[in-house]
Amino acid sequence: MQRLDHSFKAMGGPARFRMEVDDVGLADAAVTAAVAEVERLERKYSRYLDDSLTNRINLAAGTGEVVPVDAETAGLLHYATTVWRESGGLFDLTSGVLRRAWDFRSGRLPEQSEIDAILPLVGWDKVTWDEQGVSLPLKDMELDFGGCVKEYAADSAAAQLQRHGVQCALVDLAGDMAAAGAPRHGPGWPIGIRHPRARDSAAATVILPQGGLASSGDYERCMEIDGVRYGHILNPITGWPVGGLVAVSVLAEQCLVAGSAATVAMLKPASQGLEWLDGLGLPWLAIDRDLQCHGNLLEGGSD
Repeated sequence: MQRLDHSFKAMGGPARFRMEVDDVGLADAAVTAAVAEVERLERKYSRYLDDSLTNRINLAAGTGEVVPVDAETAGLLHYATTVWRESGGLFDLTSGVLRRAWDFRSGRLPEQSEIDAILPLVGWDKVTWDEQGVSLPLKDMELDFGGCVKEYAADSAAAQLQRHGVQCALVDLAGDMAAAGAPRHGPGWPIGIRHPRARDSAAATVILPQGGLASSGDYERCMEIDGVRYGHILNPITGWPVGGLVAVSVLAEQCLVAGSAATVAMLKPASQGLEWLDGLGLPWLAIDRDLQCHGNLLEGGSD
C-alpha cells in the first residue's frame, strides 16, 4: 500500500488528491479521470469563462431567451431551490451580482445607493427554470454557481477516483473536502480547521472517515474599516456582509450539503446560525466573534 499525493490548480485555488493505493498505474488513470472531471465542471459553470453555460445564461438575461440545460444542471437548480427555500432566501445563486458594489481590495465601503441599485437584480424567485431550460428575466441579472459547484466538484472527483478503483482517497479543493474511504491505519483523514484570525494556525483538528467536509468564514476576502471587519459573504436580502459567526465547518454525506449548510449558518445572525446548525443533525463546528468554539464536530473526532 502506497500513499500518493497529486496537486494541481483548479477553480481559482489549490487542489490536492491524497490516496492510498496498491497499484500506482491504476492510480495514475484514476487521477487523470478525476482531474478531468474537476476541469469539466469548471469549464461548464465558471462565470469567468466566456463559453461556459453560466456565461451563456447570464448573457441572455433580460432577452426572454430560455437557455437549455442538461440533467446535471437541472439537478443543481433543484438543489439550489431547496436550500433557498429552507434558508428563507439567504442561499441565493443570483446574489453574486452584489460583487459589483463590493471591492474588498479598495478599503472603501460602498454607498447604500450603490447597493440599492443592485438589489432588484437579486432574487431566486425571479428565475424561471424547469428541466429543459433557465431564463433570467432582468437585464444584468446573473446566475453564479460559485456557491455550490466547488463542493459538487469535490464529490464528483471522489466518485471518479472510486470508479477507477481507488478505494481510499481524500479530495481537497481549496478546503472543500470529500473522502472516499478511510486510510488503512486510522479511523479517517485528519484535517485541520483553519483558525479564522491566524492564517497558518488550526482552530481544531477533526477526522473525516467518509463523506464531505466544508468550511465557510469571513477570512477569505475581507477588509477592516474603523475597527469593523467586512467579509466577502454577502446577505442577498440586505446586500451587506454578514455579521454573525466568523467561521463554520460542517461534515455531511456530501460536500455539497456540507458547504451549503455552512454558508447558510454564516448568513444568519450568530444565535440563529447556531440554532440552524444544531437542527441539521450533522456534525459541525462554529466559531463566534469572541473566538469561542461551538458544536459537536470534535466529539469523538479530534486527534
